[in-house]
Amino acid sequence: MGGEEKSPMSTASGEPLPLPVSAIPDGCLPWSSEQARRWTQALPARWVPVRLRTSALVTVLLLAAGGAGLLAGYTALPAWVAALCALQLVWGAARPEAVRVSAPVVIALVLVYGGALPWAGALGLVLASALLWVTAELRLAARKRQREAARAATGGVTAGPPNARGPVPRGKLLGVVGCGLVVAGVVLVATAGLWDGEEGRWSAPVIGWYVVGLGVTVALSSALAHRRAAALRRAPVPVLRVLVRENSDVDAEVYAADDTAGLRPLFTVATAEVDEDSDQSDDPEADEKELAEFLDRLDDDTPGPLREAVLYGLPYDGAEVLLVGAAEEPDEPPVVERSTGPVRPLSDGFVRQWTAREKQTAVGEARQEELRLAAAAAVAAVPRDARPVPVRHWRAGWADRLFAALALLWCAVLVGGETGLWRYVPGVVGGVIAVFMLPNLLAWRVTADSTGLWISGLRRTRHVAWDHIRVVLAKGSSLKIDSHRASFDEWTVPSARWRWLERRAGLLHPHERTAAEIAAMWHEPSARPADESDERRRGRALWPLAVVVAVAWAAALVLLP
Repeated sequence: MGGEEKSPMSTASGEPLPLPVSAIPDGCLPWSSEQARRWTQALPARWVPVRLRTSALVTVLLLAAGGAGLLAGYTALPAWVAALCALQLVWGAARPEAVRVSAPVVIALVLVYGGALPWAGALGLVLASALLWVTAELRLAARKRQREAARAATGGVTAGPPNARGPVPRGKLLGVVGCGLVVAGVVLVATAGLWDGEEGRWSAPVIGWYVVGLGVTVALSSALAHRRAAALRRAPVPVLRVLVRENSDVDAEVYAADDTAGLRPLFTVATAEVDEDSDQSDDPEADEKELAEFLDRLDDDTPGPLREAVLYGLPYDGAEVLLVGAAEEPDEPPVVERSTGPVRPLSDGFVRQWTAREKQTAVGEARQEELRLAAAAAVAAVPRDARPVPVRHWRAGWADRLFAALALLWCAVLVGGETGLWRYVPGVVGGVIAVFMLPNLLAWRVTADSTGLWISGLRRTRHVAWDHIRVVLAKGSSLKIDSHRASFDEWTVPSARWRWLERRAGLLHPHERTAAEIAAMWHEPSARPADESDERRRGRALWPLAVVVAVAWAAALVLLP
C-alpha cells in the first residue's frame, strides 16, 4: 500500500469465485477462521511497529537524516558513528533483522566514544538503541509464532509450487537501487573536502554515510526478498486454501477460507502474475478493455471479487508467498501470482480502527455525494434552460494556491538559514520540482467546448475528445483527467484538502465541483457546449511562468540568507 492506505473492510457481493479442483493440491486444508485467529494473535503488541504507512516511513527517513545531522554537528562523534546511530530508526521500522546486530554495536560505540557526548546524550542513545533492540526481538519472535501457527494450520500438507523453474526476479531492482545509493554515498564522503565552507565539509560525510546506510538497507531488503522468494521454488512447500481478492490498492488481500463475506482480512501482499506476458491476448481490443477495467478499479477504489485460492508458503510478517487463485473471468484458467512485496499482517486493532473510521465518515460522505450530484445536475439542466450551451472554463482557485503556498513555506523552512550542502542539495531538488509543479498549481485551466476538453500544460495546451475521456474525478487531494488514448498522458493537479472540515461544514471542495461538472458534460452530450472554442479561449502554455519560477527560485537560493 502506497500513500494513504484504503480500508480493507468494504466487501464485494456474491459468493467467492470457485477454483477448479485440479488446481488444488491433494490434501490441501482450508485455513479456517479459528486457525487464522491464532495466527493474528501471534502478532506483537500494538506499540511494536509492524505495518507502517508510506507517509510514516518517509517521516522516519527524514527524522533519521535530521538526527544524523544533529549528532554530527553538535557532538564530537565521527560522521559514520552519527549516521549509524540515526539509521537505527530506519532499521527499527523496516529491517528488524538488522537491529538485532546493529543495536549492540551502537551501544558499544557510544561507550567507546562516550567522551564525545554529554552524559544525557549518551544515556539517551543507549536507551533508544536498547528499546529498538527489544522491539526488533519482539517482532522477530512474533514472526516465528506466526510461522508455527500457519504450519499447524496446514496439517503438514505440502506441494510443489507451479512455475517453479526459471529465474527469480524478486529483489533484483532493489539490489540495483541499493548499489546506486551506496555509490552515491561513497562519492559524497570522498568529496567532503571539496565543499566550500566549514559546514559543507562536516555535513558531506554524515550525509554520505547516511546514504551509504540507506543503500545497505535496500540491498539487505533485496537479498532477503530474493532468498525468501527462491525458497518457494524448492518443492515441496506448505499449502493452505484461502480466499483472496484484489483491494483498491491493487494488492492481494487474503482471508480465511470460511470468511465468505470478506469481513476479516488477514494480511495484504503486493503481487504480480507469473508469466503474464506470455498469457496476453492477441486481440488488442481485449487487452485494451482489460487495461481499462484495471484502471477504472484504481480510480474508483473498488475491490475485486472474492476468489478461492491456494496459498503456497508460510505467511508471516515480511514473508514471500505465491498464490494460485480463481480467475475473475469465466472459463479462464487459474491465475498464478507471486509476491512482489512482503506480507503485511492486519492486526485486530488495525481492522477496528478502519471500521470505526468508516462509520464516522459515512454520514459526511453521503452529504458530500449529495453536493456532487447537485453540482452535476445543475450542469445537466443548463440545456433545458438556455441554448446553446456556452463554452465553459475551470481554473486554479484558492485551494490550489494555498497548496502552493504551503509547499513554498515548507521549502523555506527546510533550507532557510542553512548553508553549504544542507542548503543547495535540497534547494536544487526543490527548485526542479517547483519549476514543473508550481505553474500547473497556480494557473491550470480546463476549457470545455463542442469537441472535448482543452487542458493547459507546461509546453502546450492538450486536447481530449469527449468520446476518448476515460475518467474525470477528484481522488484524494488531486483533480484527475485521463483518456483511453495512449498519446494523452494523465493530467492531475493536487490541492490542499481537509476532508473532516468539508464533511462537518457541508462544503464541496472546488476540485470535487469541477470534476462533477465536467463529468456531467461527459456523460450527457446535451449538456456540452455547442460552440468550438478558438485558440485564445483555450488557454496558453505555462512555460513562461515556469521560467519566472526558475529565475525567482535561483535568486532566492543564492541571495537570501
